[in-house]
Amino acid sequence: MDPATSDPLHSAVEIQGAMLGRHKQELSAARHAIETLATQVSNLTEQVHHLRLDPPATSRAFESPEPRINNPPCYSGEPTECRSFLTQCDIVFSLQPNTYSRSTARVAYVISLLIGRAREWGTAIWEARAECTNQYQDFKEEMIRVFDRSVFGEEASRALSSLCQGNRSITDYSIEFRTLAVSSGWNEPALLARLLEGFRAEVKDEILSREVPSSVDSLIELAIRIERRVDLRHRARGKELALSVASLSASLPSSSAGSGAEPMQLGGIRISTKERERRITNRLCLYCGAAGHFVTSCPVKGQSSSVSGGLLVSATTPVSPSRSCTTLSVHLRWTGSSASCSALIDSGAEGCFMDETWAREHDIPLRQLKEPTALFALDGSPLPRIQRETLPLTLTVSGNHSETISFLIFRSPFTPVVLGHPWLVCHNPSINWSSNSILSWNASCHVKCLMSAIPPVSSVSSSQEEPGDLTGVPEEYHDLRTVFSRSRATSLPPHRSYDCSIDLLPGTTPPRGRLYSLSAPERKALEDYLSVALDAGTIVPSSSPAGAGFFFVKKKDGSLRPCIDYRGLNDITVKNRYPLPLMSSAFEILQGARFFTKLDLRNAYHLVRIREGDEWKTAFNTPLGHFEYRVLPFGLANAPAVFQALVNDVLRDMLNIFVFVYLDDILIFSPSLQIHVQHVRRVLQRLLENCLFVKAEKCTFHASSVTFLGSVISAEGIKMDPAKVQAVIDWPVPKSRVELQRFLGFANFYRRFIRNFGQVAAPLTALTSVKTCFKWSVSAQGAFDLLKNRFTSAPILVTPDVSRQFVVEVDASEVGVGAILSQRSLSDDKVHPCAYFSHRLSPSERNYDVGNRELLAIRLALGEWRQWLEGATVPFVVWTDHRNLEYIRSAKRLNARQARWALFFRSFRVRDFLSSGL
Repeated sequence: MDPATSDPLHSAVEIQGAMLGRHKQELSAARHAIETLATQVSNLTEQVHHLRLDPPATSRAFESPEPRINNPPCYSGEPTECRSFLTQCDIVFSLQPNTYSRSTARVAYVISLLIGRAREWGTAIWEARAECTNQYQDFKEEMIRVFDRSVFGEEASRALSSLCQGNRSITDYSIEFRTLAVSSGWNEPALLARLLEGFRAEVKDEILSREVPSSVDSLIELAIRIERRVDLRHRARGKELALSVASLSASLPSSSAGSGAEPMQLGGIRISTKERERRITNRLCLYCGAAGHFVTSCPVKGQSSSVSGGLLVSATTPVSPSRSCTTLSVHLRWTGSSASCSALIDSGAEGCFMDETWAREHDIPLRQLKEPTALFALDGSPLPRIQRETLPLTLTVSGNHSETISFLIFRSPFTPVVLGHPWLVCHNPSINWSSNSILSWNASCHVKCLMSAIPPVSSVSSSQEEPGDLTGVPEEYHDLRTVFSRSRATSLPPHRSYDCSIDLLPGTTPPRGRLYSLSAPERKALEDYLSVALDAGTIVPSSSPAGAGFFFVKKKDGSLRPCIDYRGLNDITVKNRYPLPLMSSAFEILQGARFFTKLDLRNAYHLVRIREGDEWKTAFNTPLGHFEYRVLPFGLANAPAVFQALVNDVLRDMLNIFVFVYLDDILIFSPSLQIHVQHVRRVLQRLLENCLFVKAEKCTFHASSVTFLGSVISAEGIKMDPAKVQAVIDWPVPKSRVELQRFLGFANFYRRFIRNFGQVAAPLTALTSVKTCFKWSVSAQGAFDLLKNRFTSAPILVTPDVSRQFVVEVDASEVGVGAILSQRSLSDDKVHPCAYFSHRLSPSERNYDVGNRELLAIRLALGEWRQWLEGATVPFVVWTDHRNLEYIRSAKRLNARQARWALFFRSFRVRDFLSSGL
């Protein structure tokens, strides 16, 4: 080849080779980039997969908890209830899927709710580890196969064909009709015709007189409207009868001794001339008043075995609201439920009745009477027969008069409950007709019905009663002057269920105490005390082997208070642990109160007897002889618990609503004066009914502020008693450990008013330890002075309102933690404290780091005020120096202590975590 020609060719080949080399490098770089991207995509995919499968523990810790629902009623094996029971269990599983995620857990839950023969079956297959217990659906099908006997197909069609309304309401009839219709398979026209055919004649006639609806739902709605109109017509007729009862009663013929049947027997009330003419005109039976036959062929006449004796009621017993009548507020309880209503007192009714509609609305359990009972009005006209009654219910009248009673079911639209003549005869209440209140009950009620009451004292006549000075008692309560009686309060009460027992530890006997020497004034006071107590019968001479020491202490006014040293007896007494209310709980229920009344009970403990046979254990020694108590003395270990239980039961329906009770001190609080007067009357009335008496000279009525349990309570809030504050200010420097303990014990009562009380008092608290020498130091004096200063500058605490937002401020130091619970006032839009909290750190808690100490402060503060914060309707705010709650929510790993705290924090609705810079 010519060299001149080949040179360009070689150059072109070299250029192409260079280009191919560059392309190869570019392809290699692209391949490497693709491989890198593929690796990254794979890593991201794996991370996303792990995020979906394993969410962090902290996020689960703050998931919304599953709703709490009640367990379904236990299943006993009743065939008609099997499917409904399983449906309720399925609802539980659907609402709590995490709790019952496994089939075996669901099977175990269902078996745990079985009773009777169903439990025997469930236990057998569970113990045998039957195959159906491995899968819930298999177990459910097996249970349906064994127990279910629901009505389906032809059986439902037969039941539907014979279904009629009868004496039931349209609502009850339609419910059963719809239930059978679902399983029958009938079409709409067939169901419509059958539903119409089953109505009562009067309802059916009204429907046929107008255009019949084309659907079952429309027909039921029309029938309900017609039934209401029929009921209104019956009520209007009842009003006419009630207004004319006097004239009708006058037309009743007088019966002689030999005139035949008694009024409580069927046919025992002769019909009036007007009623006789009405029955003849309307072609009704003259014997029973029903249509379709005459007296000669009356199916009721002469068949007393099938119908029980007739009952007499005033007119139709239900009384028009326009009529003046006496009603009482009553409370009814039955299995799993309760309701309150007004009860008519009707001395003309020969029984106790309950309105049928009211019973149905409240799902009160009923049962069929063995024999239907005929009912007559005073004019002799027959009323619908009674065929059902309630199961035994607990009837509570006037707060604590309880009994078990059954009511006859009868249409009584104007009053839910009627208490008739037999009830009045049984309990013989003394009624104040002007105020519709009961003043007293008969003697048997104090044993059977009034378990918390003290029977009336018969030894004190009304003429001897001296109500005491009523100067400070408002006139609104002067008609209840007996509740302020001195003589009634000093009388000996009889034995009853609240007698104080003194049970001794095995192998112990009461010790014999020393005989104290008395001064001349004390000896005179002893003579007076023994004379009064012996005359009242509260003490008697004793020959007991036991004997406690007797001495006097001075009161604030300089008089002498008798005291008995029962410490030896208390050490060997089995303790009654009935709880006394917390002091702080008295201030939690005062939100919105503007008026206050404080009552002090007179001779409170002496209204409780010592259990018969235990009197000898209360014996005491005096220079004038050996005596023992028949009533509860001061100083016994179980005295506060016994008396608190008594007063709680007497005022139970008012407690924490408008009444707070601490032993013999009663606080009544209300938002307005009008309501307050009603509340005070109710309390005084209840105390009088139960023979608990009030010391008028120590009471405060209708006050805007009142001193109660060492605090001054007002509409503005709660503050410390100024007299107690002054006592702290004037307290001398303690000279010994005992004096310091006495000071700290007194000051500790008000620690909820003092910010960081624990930290301020820490140097003083350290000196109370027996492990250290008591030496008053500069730091102790500084803490002593600072604590006094905090008492003088303590704020007024506002009463917590759970409907508004709370603010919780916490802080922690190396020696303790403190917190403030506050709310913003509606009046000045400023944050005011509700309570203070402080806690001295233990040695192990001092080892926590700063973050954990802050978390500890939050944990302790929320636990202290849980009753307000957990039930608050608005999320509360926590102010801290550090955002520790945010950390515990987002941390990927928690130690055991932090995990417990995180679980505790889940039950609170916390909106923000703000840094307060405290």
